[in-house]
Amino acid sequence: MTTDPHTDPHTDPHREIPRPDLRPADPRFSSGPARKRPGWTPQALAGAVVGRSHRSVPGKSRLEAAITRTHQLLGMPAEYRLAIVPASDTGAVEMALWSLLGPRPVDIFAWESFGEEWVTDVVTELRLDSRVHKAPYGQLPDFSALRPEADFIFTQNGTTSGVKIPDFDWIPADRHGLAINDATSAAFAQPIDWGKCDVVTLSWQKALGGEGGHGMLALSPRAVARLESFQPDRPLPKIFRMTKKGKLDEELFQGATINTPSMLAVEDWLDALGWAERIGGLPVLMARADANAGALHEWIARTPWIANLAERAETASNTGLCLRIVDPRVTALSDSGQTQFAKKFAALLEQEGVALDAGSYRAAPPGLRIWCGATVERSDVEALIPWLDWAFATLASELAAF
Repeated sequence: MTTDPHTDPHTDPHREIPRPDLRPADPRFSSGPARKRPGWTPQALAGAVVGRSHRSVPGKSRLEAAITRTHQLLGMPAEYRLAIVPASDTGAVEMALWSLLGPRPVDIFAWESFGEEWVTDVVTELRLDSRVHKAPYGQLPDFSALRPEADFIFTQNGTTSGVKIPDFDWIPADRHGLAINDATSAAFAQPIDWGKCDVVTLSWQKALGGEGGHGMLALSPRAVARLESFQPDRPLPKIFRMTKKGKLDEELFQGATINTPSMLAVEDWLDALGWAERIGGLPVLMARADANAGALHEWIARTPWIANLAERAETASNTGLCLRIVDPRVTALSDSGQTQFAKKFAALLEQEGVALDAGSYRAAPPGLRIWCGATVERSDVEALIPWLDWAFATLASELAAF
């Protein structure tokens, strides 16, 4: 006999819940920088090439290894170039936008805050011939609006909305324009259809728990051809330049970075790659993220006061899960009251030392955001869940204060 979770006394949001005994072994659920790999200590940086030029033989060899091993771990086609670039994923996306866009119209698909940033870049700063296709938090835009002649930009996994694309079927294999995929919170956790992407960007601080400040930029042969045939009619800052004398700067894709990288961060990235390789590579990383997210999705399905911000199950992220509080007593509050409730919720979890940095992104609807990428242990997600129930029950008893 099945039980209706909305009438089951064990899921009654009005009940009193005792303080749980078990705590997550690691309470870090930040969506970036994300949790370090299991067992990480500062000793992982012991081999770093510090106090040396990054252009020295050992320095460049570590940078080249970071590129080669990332390329292999992601299963990237051999003909795709990969580079380490400044300013995290944001820098990687903006290098692509400013260097590649202009010869064709542009379609921008945005459904969360970082997608909105690319709208600003293309529409306000670059002032290109463009169409913006937006959707509110929790939804996806209409991908059928993609023009076959257009370059286009999308976010594979909405870092601040917890909404991912369910597949790449909407991208034509015979497209005329370039497909630019901001994949920073999808890489190493979700499949990437490389044949449907001409530019893929990511950062070290997301799915493998690397350090902030460094991005990676992958280019297909079609993107390289665009770089070598198109000269933007706008000035390009040094950190955006990927060509020399009209040809791709191949050294950039062999470890000769545009500006000085942190060799400590490089060593940390190599350590993260080593862990990923040891546990079985990309299939295991994706399975770990699926298992972590699955634990939360199962809890959401049986808990009446919480819901996934993603409105469709097939678009719900398996990395940064964004949750909204749907109990009528909370939704009846003013907008500021709901925001205050969500902030106190995250603060209570942090005060108890069970979930750090679990509040929703500042521009997103109020709620929680819990990172479930591969570096998180499912046992910690499972240990957190009773604390979520306890924290809600505790704060719900004080609703008159909001």
